[in-house]
Amino acid sequence: MRELGGRMGQIGVSCGIALLMCGAEVIAQTHRVVRVTELNARNPNEVSIAINPLDPDTIIAVSRAADPDTGRSTNFEYVSNDGGVTWRTHPVRNHEARTQGDDAIVIAADGTAHHSYISFNGLREKRPETPTNGIFVTTSSDSGVSWSAPVPVLEHRNSITPFEDKPYLVVDRGRESRYRDTVYLAWTRFDVYGSRDPGDRSHIFVSHSLDRGRSFTAPVRVSDVGGDALDSDGTLEGAVPAVGINGEVFLVWGGASYLFFDRSDDGGWTWGDDAIIQETPGGWDIEVEGLARHNGMPVTGVDHSEGPSQGTLYVNWIDERYGDPDVFLITSSDGGVSWTNPVRVNDDTVGNGAAQMFTWMAVDSSDGSVNIVFYDRRTLDGTLTQLILARSVDGGRTFVNYPIGLAPFAANPTVFFGDYTGIDALNGLVTPIFMHFVDEFEMAISVAVFRFQLGTQHLTVRALGQDLP
Repeated sequence: MRELGGRMGQIGVSCGIALLMCGAEVIAQTHRVVRVTELNARNPNEVSIAINPLDPDTIIAVSRAADPDTGRSTNFEYVSNDGGVTWRTHPVRNHEARTQGDDAIVIAADGTAHHSYISFNGLREKRPETPTNGIFVTTSSDSGVSWSAPVPVLEHRNSITPFEDKPYLVVDRGRESRYRDTVYLAWTRFDVYGSRDPGDRSHIFVSHSLDRGRSFTAPVRVSDVGGDALDSDGTLEGAVPAVGINGEVFLVWGGASYLFFDRSDDGGWTWGDDAIIQETPGGWDIEVEGLARHNGMPVTGVDHSEGPSQGTLYVNWIDERYGDPDVFLITSSDGGVSWTNPVRVNDDTVGNGAAQMFTWMAVDSSDGSVNIVFYDRRTLDGTLTQLILARSVDGGRTFVNYPIGLAPFAANPTVFFGDYTGIDALNGLVTPIFMHFVDEFEMAISVAVFRFQLGTQHLTVRALGQDLP
């Protein structure tokens, strides 16, 4: 168990929640915060986390980080076998010493874990000697003890164009779905990354695996109309796939200050016409003090529980409609045909100038609760930043905000902070994972472990594996 970095004496939670000191770990009576990364993962970010549905005490997380020997961005996997109390760090084998990142992790119904990431050389070089780029998936059938060799979703050898970016994946765990165990992956393709030529575009593509990650189908273009290639508001990005209870595949992405929606009803082979489902004032590329870049891209999820909101489709994002970045949620109960008005997830005063940042969402398949993590600057000065878990148990109509017991930290725009956080939820266990600064130039990854009574806002208080009175 590793000591939390940063201002240990300041770690706490608002509303007078007491803290217990247990060795090197700080435990709030509502939850615990545990550092995940070890020193061999330098300045880690872009995190993703998944709870094993066969064994919820087994949790796997992934991220990009700097290799301490070469300084090159590569991948790491982190495994906990005790419900998030302790973690082991495993560097991912990177035999060509490429730049790697944009990691994501999902776990299938049978416990098989799938880890996706991008891998490239020569992106910003004028005349790269060995240009290459692609998307890869590696798989573990033994709870993260061992992993398969990387399987290419697609790979461009001797070329950096087109450039494949920001993949994210989901696996069909639907009990009634004829596509059960299919792995879906969606991403942005740049004709030429960063190009200002109006002829160079960005599009959303998908691929899927029918054999548990051993191979992937040829890419299918989903977006009807492309965005620009600048990697900013006008670019199509943020496609996080979600699967419906009958095996439908849903995609939502951002671009040109809108959220776009499409769906597939035949296992990802064909798609309909793109629909604009929401305006996002300020776009997804949102300027925030202390961060070199920040995005409010959408995250999509579906309620797979047996509860009253079964099958409901949720979309979570950030925009600036009230003058500062806020977290929002919309829902659809008819598969994306119609949508509710946006619900503001953060509960601070509207228009107070405080930024909320880097949201991510998980819908618990046990009770249908909607769990959202985001960074938050309410009541703080300058770039000081804390974290919030927001939870809804009424189908996303209302949320309770829970401050996460990590000391506020100052951001440094000269250190890349990453593009997203992560969260998973299962059987009332909710595990937000996030990067944070431990000093001016160094970052770490930590996880907060919450345990709720199913279908409620009532927390089950645990410390060191034992219930507290």
